[in-house]
Amino acid sequence: MGLTFIEGHVNDSKTQVRFLIDSGATYTLLPKRAWQEAGLTPQREEDFELADGTIVRQPVSEGLISVPQGVAHTPIVLCASDEVEPLLGVLFLEALGLVLNPFERKLQKMKLRI
Repeated sequence: MGLTFIEGHVNDSKTQVRFLIDSGATYTLLPKRAWQEAGLTPQREEDFELADGTIVRQPVSEGLISVPQGVAHTPIVLCASDEVEPLLGVLFLEALGLVLNPFERKLQKMKLRI
């Protein structure tokens, strides 16, 4: 097992983002510099539970993310720090019909259900 990364863009920004594909994260998360360069602004705030059980309130926006497998609209958590890894969450992956195969460390098409 290991970490899986993918290159992508947010809102057609020229800035490339190296996302950690996190199949345990519901939402996509961006550090401050990345979401500012993509022109995102907070639209609402939500409470999120971290892995240690801590609850944090974070601003959320909406954005269009493009990766080699396609483009999809998704909610994005806007971090106040640049000290966090950009995460690609399950909501984005499911919007493209993708799932992470942890053994091969690749994205693959999932069986889609209506």
